[in-house]
Amino acid sequence: MNLSKKAKGWGKTVLINLFVLLTFLELGSLIFYWSKTQQFFYTRNQNNTSENQGLNLELGSLRLEESIVERLHPFFGYVQKPGEIPHLKKFDIKYNDYGFISAYEYPFIKQNENQFIVGVFGGSVASRYSVHEIKNSILEQSLQQIPQLKNKEMIVLSFATGGYKQPQQLLLLNYMLSIGQTFDLVINIDGFNEVALSNLNNQTQLSWIMPSGNHVISLVNLANNSLSTETLDNLLKIKRIKPQLREAVTEQKQCDLAVCYTLYSIYTHLLLKSYQNAVMMFEAEQKEQISSLFSEQSPFYFYPQEAALSETELYESVAKNWEETSFLMSQVLAKRNIPYFHFIQPNQYYPTQRQFSEAEKRMAFSDTSPYAEAVQVGYPYLLKQVDNLRSRGVNIYNSVAVLDNASEMVYLDNCCHYNEAGETIFSDYIADNIVNALKQNREN
Repeated sequence: MNLSKKAKGWGKTVLINLFVLLTFLELGSLIFYWSKTQQFFYTRNQNNTSENQGLNLELGSLRLEESIVERLHPFFGYVQKPGEIPHLKKFDIKYNDYGFISAYEYPFIKQNENQFIVGVFGGSVASRYSVHEIKNSILEQSLQQIPQLKNKEMIVLSFATGGYKQPQQLLLLNYMLSIGQTFDLVINIDGFNEVALSNLNNQTQLSWIMPSGNHVISLVNLANNSLSTETLDNLLKIKRIKPQLREAVTEQKQCDLAVCYTLYSIYTHLLLKSYQNAVMMFEAEQKEQISSLFSEQSPFYFYPQEAALSETELYESVAKNWEETSFLMSQVLAKRNIPYFHFIQPNQYYPTQRQFSEAEKRMAFSDTSPYAEAVQVGYPYLLKQVDNLRSRGVNIYNSVAVLDNASEMVYLDNCCHYNEAGETIFSDYIADNIVNALKQNREN
């Protein structure tokens, strides 16, 4: 009897302590969730928190339902494999028949004269800008200020893909024009890939003018059946992590308690970090196999460099090509009376007056970044060409400091991408400058 009473007493004590522990964990998780999203967990809008939007952008680009998501392309270097994007399905956005992220197939033909077609060119930042614009209509609302454009239906067409750099934008623009694609306005957002990825090409003695080696080497090695055992191991690891990520995200969304959500959030980010590490190892192994691109047995042809260019030679060449290709895009469009606007994207590794919080530093910077030095050294070479482009009639905007005054976090990762707040600030800046320029042109 005494043992039974003691057991019941211990049981009650354990249950009470567990209840108190869970209560404190739930309260802590509620505070944690509020600090990250400024929303109360139980009344949250699951689709509109900055955390979910950032995670959706990050995971959406991984396409968790797919293994290999890029395809070699005979004209553009590479494109994305056509297919759905689950978190963007409600906006009818997918990877279309041409392998670009869009709500339309290409070429898109106007359905009526009220439609106003905006083409967006560049790399992943430009691609994300397109998605943000489709979802929020920032430019469309701003263009309503111009009487001639009031009540126009804006159609955003993205021709941007992660890793694209000049002259891919120029070649793609001319190709699309040649097959009948029309535009009312064209935006080019670039700068980062031109210096960062050209530098990586140069390090591996793949000509800096060629498409990003980071993107094409693995595809070529796969096509050539020349993947090493280490590479295959990392591919398998990447393939294993993707379904785990997909399952973790699904379970996280179904959590009714904040503590459950927090634990899955930590687990998801750990999986994401493991995925990113596996990808980094995969890319490092691919660089060691760069010689396969130049093999006499390979059916693919890439321009090699006999030796890596010096820092000055490389960035002077990159900057000159960048200037000339932007000027050519502007000229081609001017002949058709299509306004062209060129924006140099902000990047955390190019020093400006922005003051980073400790939390944002952890998010936005990496001591082992393969891009940091290229941006720090290469961006000034690009910026020197801005006045030349303006004197040649190009609408170009130095946007590197546009995020400086934001008090909140604006970067999504330690590469080059922005979270919801950063996207909105950048989109507002683009819209304001385009509208001001169009108004000024109409007054003149």
